[in-house]
Amino acid sequence: MARRKITNSQAVCIILLWIVLCYMLLAYSKEIDFMVIFSIIASAIIVFVPLYKNRKNQK
Repeated sequence: MARRKITNSQAVCIILLWIVLCYMLLAYSKEIDFMVIFSIIASAIIVFVPLYKNRKNQK
């Protein structure tokens, strides 16, 4: 099964959605502790590693 390439507009939408979710997490949490920071870092890895691999294989 071949993977579909992510277009520039799809990548921008994914990144903007991640930024909005991180903002909501930081704005609505009562205190910023280790679990909040860990969830932001873990979600960044989950979002940006596949985007990076897709861009790297595309060129």
